[in-house]
Amino acid sequence: MKALRIGAFAGLIFAALSVHPAAAQYPERNITVIVPFPAGGASDMTARLVTPKLSDSLKQSVIVDNRGGANGAIGSVAVAAAAPDGYTLLVGSIGVFAINPALFKDLKYNPQKDFELISLLVRTPNVLVANKDFPANNVKELIEYLKKNPNAVTFASSGTGSSDHLTAALFWQKTGTSGTHVPYRGGGPAINDLIAGHANVSFQNLGAIAQHVKGGALKALAVTSDKRTTALPDVPTMEEAGVKDLQVFSWQGAAGPKGLPPAIKAKLEAEFAAAATSPDAKAKYEAVGFEVVASNGEQFSKFVDEEITRWKKVIEVGNITPN
Repeated sequence: MKALRIGAFAGLIFAALSVHPAAAQYPERNITVIVPFPAGGASDMTARLVTPKLSDSLKQSVIVDNRGGANGAIGSVAVAAAAPDGYTLLVGSIGVFAINPALFKDLKYNPQKDFELISLLVRTPNVLVANKDFPANNVKELIEYLKKNPNAVTFASSGTGSSDHLTAALFWQKTGTSGTHVPYRGGGPAINDLIAGHANVSFQNLGAIAQHVKGGALKALAVTSDKRTTALPDVPTMEEAGVKDLQVFSWQGAAGPKGLPPAIKAKLEAEFAAAATSPDAKAKYEAVGFEVVASNGEQFSKFVDEEITRWKKVIEVGNITPN
């Protein structure tokens, strides 16, 4: 999915504002962007790189409010229940928009029904990494090792239902292998144990492990993108390594409550895209392994539908439960 062309929205915004007088004055006060995870994570970083740009452009303060808990559900429910006036927004992850609906049977929000999807902002591939002393040095050797030692290899993840966990599950399904999932309370602890040798392998976000690979603390076996990354140009894609149909990106997107006035939604689509694609924000995203997408709401909605379908199948085949 390519970054949208900002100019394409200009006519839409002008026309919409002409028939929605209240929206013409938007925003008239501070805007709150709820991040449904603690500070310091990928969703938080994504939000904090665009909100200063939004503040400057909209001439109002745009404040990040971290409301973590329940795999992002607490903050997401708060946004779904907020007034659809453009003053309460959400920046969340693949887990919030695509994995939680398939993983939790009693989820208190529905991303397809309770949100106006604004933009898929950024994405980053996962990288299959191993402890430097692990015997397999490439994907072929890992698959052979897994088949000879079923469930003996530990796959660390940042938590049950995370993109790294489900990428591992998809890998097992695609290769006819199995391993032992070891969930941690976040990617940091998982990576630390991987480096220390307390876990064997993991699928981690590119930005989180690139420096560890370059420094020799971890070895990278493959990247889950459709092409090699500039951060780790010598690391093959999964397809190059012999595993087809295993392209996975961890991603972050923006949304608002269902029922946003069309003019406000169109304005937010253009503003978020302009903020994410601004030269300094784009450079900062790329420095930590993110690719800027900056889609519009229609593109994001279609993408979320596809992702929900995809991960629901992985969860059902893998018999994955929250606990």
